[in-house]
Amino acid sequence: MASRNIVEGIFFLSQTVLGMLGNSALLCCFIIADFSGIRMKPTDLIVKHLAWANFIVLCRGIPQTIAAFNQTYYLDYVSCKLALYLHRVARGVSLSSTSLLSVFQAITISPSNSRWVQFKPRAPRIIGPFLGLCWVLQLLLYIFILVYTTDIRGGRNVTGIQDFGYCTVINSGRLISTLIVILISSNDVIFLGLMMWASGYMVFILLKHKQRVQHIHRSLSPRSSPETRATQSILTLVSSFVIFYATSVIFTSYITVHEGSRWLFNTDAAMAACFPAFCPFLLIRHYASFFRLCCTSS
Repeated sequence: MASRNIVEGIFFLSQTVLGMLGNSALLCCFIIADFSGIRMKPTDLIVKHLAWANFIVLCRGIPQTIAAFNQTYYLDYVSCKLALYLHRVARGVSLSSTSLLSVFQAITISPSNSRWVQFKPRAPRIIGPFLGLCWVLQLLLYIFILVYTTDIRGGRNVTGIQDFGYCTVINSGRLISTLIVILISSNDVIFLGLMMWASGYMVFILLKHKQRVQHIHRSLSPRSSPETRATQSILTLVSSFVIFYATSVIFTSYITVHEGSRWLFNTDAAMAACFPAFCPFLLIRHYASFFRLCCTSS
């Protein structure tokens, strides 16, 4: 076994275990809150869907880890299709849920003289339908995977395949591949753009508010203000989101059109799982008081 395979296996295993633990902690806390009757905020429903989607995305790390340790040819025809299909769907839901979370927060903190204030009363009611729409959209968008994915044995005698180590995707031709790239990239760019706009708007509002109350915070405490801490959290979340997903989009687009090497496929899988693995720990920090309340209730 090559040392590079061992390093890849250890990386995928660590990333998968840590990410699953973080998202499982979020989900357990919300389950306890549901049974304990703790009143939850409208954004908590978005975080629930985000945690479930992240968990499914990270499940791809299991076959990736096994493939890195050279234990291949174990997924059958149906499992092969479902593994890649559910991963891509969950990745899209994770992306859209994070964007929705940012947009909802931007609407929530918008000042009374803003044009967005009219959406404040209606926003909590449309969260559920919008999340359902996100799942349906991603299920339809990635339906092509069920057509062009096969198991390792099924792809042995086919030219122009993309080998993931545990599954293969048959090259659908330059024209169809280009159309697929356009659809997937448009989906990602739209939700990335929404999140960047919403987060930039929140930073702008919080910085303006900080300037208005700066003299109050200076006279009361030398510590950083809540507005500064909130701005830093938003910038951290947005920066990680944009870096990981933009890199993943570039790799996915290239692999879809060209026949990439195993290293490219592994790098794409690692980048796609970075944000789902990193995100729950940012949210746990944000939900620190909520976690303490859940632990007390349990």
